[in-house]
Amino acid sequence: MRNNEDRTRAVAGGASPPVQQVQQTEQPLQFVTPTEFVELPSKGKYYPESHPLHNQDTIEIRHMTAKDEDILTSAALLKKGIAIERFLQNIVVDKRIKVSDLLIGDKNAVVIASRITGYGAEYQTSVTCPSCGANVENSFDLGACEVNEAPDYSELGVTPTIDGTFMVRLDSMNINVEVKLLTGRDETILSQLSERRRKKKLPETPLTDQMRQLIVSVDGNDNPEYISSFIEHMPARVSRKLRTIYSKIVPNINMNQYFVCDNCGHEGEVGVPFGANFFWPKQ
Repeated sequence: MRNNEDRTRAVAGGASPPVQQVQQTEQPLQFVTPTEFVELPSKGKYYPESHPLHNQDTIEIRHMTAKDEDILTSAALLKKGIAIERFLQNIVVDKRIKVSDLLIGDKNAVVIASRITGYGAEYQTSVTCPSCGANVENSFDLGACEVNEAPDYSELGVTPTIDGTFMVRLDSMNINVEVKLLTGRDETILSQLSERRRKKKLPETPLTDQMRQLIVSVDGNDNPEYISSFIEHMPARVSRKLRTIYSKIVPNINMNQYFVCDNCGHEGEVGVPFGANFFWPKQ
């Protein structure tokens, strides 16, 4: 064993001490995914004060990445029907915001914006002509989907409440019906109800199911059984009027665009379809 004196003589004699090798580690590349602010059709007016989007005009999302495509193509998530919601939750910057709590119109705005950031505004898909029934290819410009303007509530017989709901006057029945704006969670509930009925081979009841999600109270009575009974006995004309009013007051994106049928020449507006290829554009 060499002592310190031996080591000193070795160095003095010209021998160089061993050089310690410093291992170089490669630093991972740093990429910053761009974000953008999406205009909310609701302007944040109908969220409770405790919600992060209360009175906010926009929501911040980041651009789609290859990792997000993994979510959209996950067989397990697709089978459960939650791939798109999981993807949207992943791109929302403020993690306090739950996509399931977004009003449907606001959620639609995020869907459109995320598709544009990922694959561009052009959306080529098949459309069923409302005149001849033929399936024809059509190109939609998602960048042209604009926020609907708020209606004149007084003309509709509607009064917004401080709770973010709407009081609708049904003169023919001398009744005030309080309705709420549907959220992504309500949309999921309706989808699950429809799926359960389909599996059990029961008659589907989409209109009354939607009414049960919409209506908060009838003349101040918020008992679910009372509301359900009111819905089932509501005259068809009144039911249709209530649905029409709701479609006008709900803040949303205008998804209608000009369309010309290559088969019969029909011209008019059709809604942009959220088909299976919405997030999987043709190459």
